[in-house]
Amino acid sequence: MDRRDFLRSAGIVSTAVAFPGTGRLFAQGAAPDAWRTFEVTTNVQVLNPSGMTRIWLPAALVNPTPFQKTLANEFKAEGGTAKMVESNADSLGIIAAEFPAGVKPILSVTSRITTKNYAADFSAVGKVPKGDKENLEHFLRPTKLLPTDGIVKTTATEITRGAKTDVDKARAIYEWIVENTFRNPKTRGCGLGDIRFMLETKDLGGKCADLNALFVGLARAVDLPARDVYGIRVAKSDLGYKSLGPATEIVTKAQHCRAEVYLGEFGWVPVDPADVRKVVLEEPPGNRALDDDMVKKARVRLFGSWEMNWMAYNFAHDVALPGSSGAPIGFLMYPQAETAGGRLDCLDPDGFKYEIKSREIAAANV
Repeated sequence: MDRRDFLRSAGIVSTAVAFPGTGRLFAQGAAPDAWRTFEVTTNVQVLNPSGMTRIWLPAALVNPTPFQKTLANEFKAEGGTAKMVESNADSLGIIAAEFPAGVKPILSVTSRITTKNYAADFSAVGKVPKGDKENLEHFLRPTKLLPTDGIVKTTATEITRGAKTDVDKARAIYEWIVENTFRNPKTRGCGLGDIRFMLETKDLGGKCADLNALFVGLARAVDLPARDVYGIRVAKSDLGYKSLGPATEIVTKAQHCRAEVYLGEFGWVPVDPADVRKVVLEEPPGNRALDDDMVKKARVRLFGSWEMNWMAYNFAHDVALPGSSGAPIGFLMYPQAETAGGRLDCLDPDGFKYEIKSREIAAANV
């Protein structure tokens, strides 16, 4: 696709999402203003401990947002000690547990949250509070896996050349990712999010923590505050997408990273180009074309809205695990553990066992 065709395509999508009402975006699902309450329980066991064992789990967002309010983060570590360490800048809560030698390391965390479908209103110019300057600068900074110079800056500048507004810039980046990346089913977990490597090697395949990180890094490189939002799917999709929600209450492998971009007059705007590519690859019968009707609907919806069948953990990068002897991790979305032998592979079931369950509950029971 050459640049003129790309901009023409972006313009078509722009028309489709410029004046959406929340009701139109979520017409197939629950009422747009309805809050839903979920209880999500994570149970972790280290199967082969040696010496002091430490376990870290992400808590649900510690600060309220328009799409999620956390009611409780409760935890239990029998035979050990546990505490929650918070960082407000990234709405990060880490449940940090320690177990002495000879104790079976088992940690349980239960989060209760309420969520509401989330859509930006692009017709409501200037009706959102202005963002705090210090907070917005935090979401412009480069991180280890999200640099904003070199090939990232060059690519972002080329993608947004000719864009007149922040909305135009963000949409151009979103459309470029949908057009040029792909979901790679062989990627472990949700991916690494090493965007410089992706651009330098021209290997633009991966999963949500790769593709949405690419959106965040490119946006920051052209001075748009943006952030990854790490979380987990907790219920099936009500919008007709089998691929965008778990099939059962066991959500152990349902981690999903989304993204937000701050657009001047509209505040924080939800986006998820990675899920467009998930629909392409996984929505039955699979391997759908970009001009498939279901893909086109997802492409329009996912610039400016999220269905909140999902629980957010945090916005954090370069996460230092409290008390760890190892290096910081790129992001905290999976359980983490460490023994005297070192950091465990959080995706290896042989040494690290965990299960995550989600259930929807009535607000009166909270």
